[in-house]
This record gives sequence, C-alpha cells and structure tokens, in this order.
Amino acid sequence: MKVTDIATLPIGKNPHHVDARVAYDTEHAVAVVITLQPGEELKKHITPVDVFFYVLEGTGVVEIGDEEEEVGRDMLVESPAHIPHRWFNRSDALFRVLVVKVPKPTKGTQML
Repeated sequence: MKVTDIATLPIGKNPHHVDARVAYDTEHAVAVVITLQPGEELKKHITPVDVFFYVLEGTGVVEIGDEEEEVGRDMLVESPAHIPHRWFNRSDALFRVLVVKVPKPTKGTQML
C-alpha cells in the first residue's frame, strides 16, 4: 500500500503556471490535483485521451468545446479526448480539482 499526502507533493512545472501536483502516475493512468487561486485559469488545451475531473473544493467554471458550466464540490465532469477545454476560478475562494487521464497519454497535451 502507498499513501500520499498531496499537500507535500512538489508543484510540477506546467504551461498553465498554476499549482498542479501529480498524485498518481503509473503505466495505465495519471492523476493530478490542480489548485486555482481566485482569478486563475488554465489555458485552453487538448488532451489525447479522455479525462474526468472530480471537484474537491470550491466552485469553478469548466469550458469543454463550446459549452461552459459552473461546477462545485463533489461534481464529476467528463471531457472526451481531442476536445478543447479549460478551467476558470471566477470565485473569491480556492478551487481544487482532481484530473484523471485514462489511459495514461503517450502523447503530450496540445496548448491552443
């Protein structure tokens, strides 16, 4: 068994310049916890695999393709492969989301 305290993981370098910590990384899947401060957002990008997002804390806005939706704690959002998407924190509180990519991508994310 392996138990990880996410708060102690290093913040990974990423093109979004936000707090992103790899929580799980195997040959089959990868999971990242992204924390957005008030006013922060991710750049629009495309992933080569399906992704699901699980909101851990706060309220955020997700944009997938041409759709935009405000989501909150304990909500699950599915994002199909090859569809542009991004996140916004338009609130005045912390927003945290778990990002899970299955299967683990063999190609990189495409920034738009």
